[in-house]
Amino acid sequence: MGHYDDLADSKFETGFPTRETSISLRNELVFQRAVQSYLWSLPAINIWAMKEGSESTFGAGYNVLPIWQNRIDAKTLVTTPNFDVVYAMGYLDLDKYGPLVVEAPAGVQGIFDDFWQRPIVGPTIEGHTWKGDVGLAGPDAGSGATYVLLPPGYSGPEPAEGYIYRSRTNNVFLFWRAFFADPADLSPAVNRIESTVIYPLGQKDGALPMQFPRASGVECNMLFPQDGTYFEMLDRFIQSEAVDPYDLDLRGFLHTLGIEKGKAFDPTPDDRELLDKAARTAFKMSKVTVTSLLALEPGGTYYPNQPWVNTFAGENTEFQSSGTFTNLEQRGAFFTAAYSNSPGMVVNIVDKGAKYPATMKDSEGNWLDGGNSYSLHLPPDLPAALFWSVALYDSVTASGLDNGQPFPSVNTMDKPTINPDGSHDIYFGPTKPNAADETNWLRTLPGKGYFVILRLYGPGKPFFDQTWTPGDLEPIR
Repeated sequence: MGHYDDLADSKFETGFPTRETSISLRNELVFQRAVQSYLWSLPAINIWAMKEGSESTFGAGYNVLPIWQNRIDAKTLVTTPNFDVVYAMGYLDLDKYGPLVVEAPAGVQGIFDDFWQRPIVGPTIEGHTWKGDVGLAGPDAGSGATYVLLPPGYSGPEPAEGYIYRSRTNNVFLFWRAFFADPADLSPAVNRIESTVIYPLGQKDGALPMQFPRASGVECNMLFPQDGTYFEMLDRFIQSEAVDPYDLDLRGFLHTLGIEKGKAFDPTPDDRELLDKAARTAFKMSKVTVTSLLALEPGGTYYPNQPWVNTFAGENTEFQSSGTFTNLEQRGAFFTAAYSNSPGMVVNIVDKGAKYPATMKDSEGNWLDGGNSYSLHLPPDLPAALFWSVALYDSVTASGLDNGQPFPSVNTMDKPTINPDGSHDIYFGPTKPNAADETNWLRTLPGKGYFVILRLYGPGKPFFDQTWTPGDLEPIR
C-alpha cells in the first residue's frame, strides 16, 4: 500500500501543491485514466485490431470477405475462435461507402455488430425487435435474405427492400459461421458463404466484385496490443469513428491522454512510457477479471461448486444489469478473451443459439497446467441440437492453443470415442494418457497455462434446467 500512502500524503504548502506533488499527481491522473480507458475501450480495440490484422493480410473493402475454408487453426491469432465451423469475417466502412446492402446466404449463423461490439438494431416484426442476429437465429431463420446497413445519423430515403439495420458506428463487423457434417468435405459450407453479395445501396450493378480470400493456414495476427501501442490503435479508432453523445465523459478520459477526434496524438517520451506501463497494467487487470472477479458476480458460474464460468450471466448484449448499471466485470472479462456478441449468444432459448461454459481450473481449484494430465467426463445425451465441442486456448492471449495438433479441439463431427452408456471422456495432457486415443485427446504444453471452452450449439432444455451438467477437469496422477 506504500504507493497509495505516498499519494495520499502528497505535500501541500500554504494550501498549494509543491512542484513535486503536481508532477506526481498529474502523472497518476494520466496513469489512472489510461488504465480505465484501456479497459473501457476493449470491445472496440479488440475488433479494430481484428480489422487491421485482416486488412493488412487479405485486403480491405466491403467486397473482401476472408473465409477460413479449412477451418480456423492456431496460426490465426484471434481471441477464442471456434475451430469447428467455417468462418468468414468482414469489416464494412459505412462512412467511406455509405449504406451497404448485404445479401446474406441461406444456412449461416451470422452477426452484425457495430465497432463497440453491440448488436446492431434491426426491424421490429410482430412485436420483436431484431438485434444483430442474421441467418439461423435472425429474422430470415436461415433461409437467406437481404439486409441494409445504415450509418449513424442516416437521413436519406428509407430503403424499400430488405431488413433495415441501423449502426451506431461507422464500421460494422460482419461475421458468418457455416456448419458442416463431414470434416473431410467443407465445400458445402464454403459454397454457402461464397454466395454472399455486398454492395453500396442502389449500386449493385457497379459494385466491386466479391473477393473471398482463403485464410486457413495463413499466419495473421488479429490480437489487440498488451503494451503502449494500444493507445496508438485507440487513436486510429477514434479518428475513424463517429462521435456518440453517450461516450462524451469517457472521451474526456482520452482527452487527458492526448487522444481527441480531429487532433494529432503526439505524447511526450515520458508520457509514452507512462502509457506503456498503464497498458501493461490494464491488460493484466483484465485477466484478473476473467480468472478471479467474474466468478464472484451473480451467475458468474454456471453450476454450484463448479468452476465453469459464464461471461453472459446477465443475458444482456450490452452487459447492463437490472437496468441500473453496466456490469464492467462481465464486460471486461468477455472482451479481453472474445469477440462478437448477439442475442443468439446471450439469451436463453432452448435449441437456439449457443452457450459457452469455460473453465481455467481443475476439480481441486488449481489453475490448469500444461504439464499435467486431466480427464473431462461429459455425461450421455449432450444437450446440443447442432453440435458440441471442447477447445483449448492460451491463458494469456486467449487465442487457440498452438499445440501441434491440426486443431486444438474435439467436436461432434470428429466422432470421438464414445463410452457404452453414450457418455464421452475427453483427455488433456502433454502426452496421451493411457485411457485416451487420438480421437479424444488434446495435447497441452508444459509450462503454459490454458483454459477450456465447452461449446453447445442449440443448447437443449437439460442444459438450462441443469438436469445435465458436465464434469470438472479431473487430475490424472
